[in-house]
Amino acid sequence: MEEGVVNEILKGPLRDVFDCQQSITDVSGSGNNWATGFMMYGQQYREQISEVIRHAAELCDCLQCFFLIHSMGGGTGSGLGTSVLNLLADEYPDVYRFTTAVFPSADDDVITSPYNSILAMHQLTEFADCVLPIENQALVDICNKVTSALPPSKTGKKVFSSSSQSRVKASSAVTSGEGGVDQRPEKPFDNMNNIAANLILNLTSSARFEGSLNVDLNEITMNLVPFPKIHYLVSSQTPLYSLTDVNLPPQRLDQMFTDAFSKDHQLIKADPKHSLYLACALMLRGNVEISDIRRNIERLKPSLNFIHWNQEGWKTGLCSVPPVGHPYSLLALSNNTCIRHTFQDLKDRFMKLYKRKAHVHHYTHVDGMEVSQFDTSLDSLNTLISEYETLEAQMGRVVDDIQRLTIA
Repeated sequence: MEEGVVNEILKGPLRDVFDCQQSITDVSGSGNNWATGFMMYGQQYREQISEVIRHAAELCDCLQCFFLIHSMGGGTGSGLGTSVLNLLADEYPDVYRFTTAVFPSADDDVITSPYNSILAMHQLTEFADCVLPIENQALVDICNKVTSALPPSKTGKKVFSSSSQSRVKASSAVTSGEGGVDQRPEKPFDNMNNIAANLILNLTSSARFEGSLNVDLNEITMNLVPFPKIHYLVSSQTPLYSLTDVNLPPQRLDQMFTDAFSKDHQLIKADPKHSLYLACALMLRGNVEISDIRRNIERLKPSLNFIHWNQEGWKTGLCSVPPVGHPYSLLALSNNTCIRHTFQDLKDRFMKLYKRKAHVHHYTHVDGMEVSQFDTSLDSLNTLISEYETLEAQMGRVVDDIQRLTIA
C-alpha cells in the first residue's frame, strides 16, 4: 500500500511492464499488522480492487485462474493479500486461485511476523486452491550456494539473513535491476527475487510458448491436490543460477533431474525424501524428449516414498522454448508431507509470543479484529498439521501389504 515503493518500480526500467491504471496504493503501509491490511485496507479499498479486477478479467478471452504474489510476514502482503483472496472467492468462485506466498525466516526483522503468517495461513487454507510457499532462508542459502560456485573474479559478498536486506518485499517479489526497492549499491535480495521470478516464469511457460506437453495451472491443481486443504506444494528448480553474469557450464540432463529432488534446490527448507509424496509434477523447458523424462522418472522412483494409493502420481509438462541463456530448465512441484515441519516451526514461533499475549493489543485495536481470530487461525493450523501427520503415518503401508501377500 506504500505509494513511494510502488512509484520506485513505476519509475524504474520495468515501468513499461505495468499498467498504471491497474495500480492501487495508499500513503502508508499496514505497519506489519495483518488486521490493518485485512480489516482496514481490505474493507476500505474492496470496491476499488473489485473494479480493477473486473476490468482485467473482462479483457481475457479465456480466464484461466488468478495468480497472487504476496509476503506473509508483513501487514499488507498477509492482510490485504488474503483480503483480495477472499474477494476472488466471493466474486469468481469457479476460477482457480493460485498463490505464491513468501514465508519469513526464523530471524526475520518483523517481530510480529509469526502472528501475520498464522492469521494469513488460515485464509490460504480456506480460500486458495493451490499455494507455493517460498522461504526467505531457503532463498538466502541458494544465493550463497551460487556465489560459492562462481569463479573468483565473479564472487560477490554473501547474503546474510540476519540483516533486514534479506527480507523479500511483496511489492518487489518479481523485480530485479535498478527498479528494485533496495536502492543501495549492493542489492542482495535482487538475486532472491530473481529465483522467485524464475519459479513463476517456469510455471507459466506452457501458457506462453508452444510445447509437446503443455500444462496449464488448473491441471497442476487437478493432479497435485488430492484433498481440498492439502494444497501446499514444495517447489524446486534447476538450474539455480539465471543471472547474466553467472557463466557456469550447463548441467547434464540426468543431473538436472537429480538436483531437482535435492533439498539444496528447494524454495523451502525441508527434506521430502524422508517424508511421503502424494503427487509430483515435472515442468521442463528446452530440447527434451518425453523418453528422457520417463527414463529419469523410472531412475528416481525407487528413492522416493509415494503414498500407496498413488504410486504413479506423476504429471509432466514439456515446453519447447528454453529459458534465456540455458539449453533447458526443470521446475519440480511436489505435494509432500515434509511441509508440515515448516508449519510446525511457524507455530512454535507463534506460540512463544501468543502464550504471553505479546503485541496482541495492536491487532485488537483495529475495528473488527477479535482475539478469537488468533485462536481460530491456530486451530486451523493444528488441523492442517494433523492431516499431514495422518497421511505420513501411511508411509509404510505398501510394504506391509506386500508382506501380507507374501505370507498369504
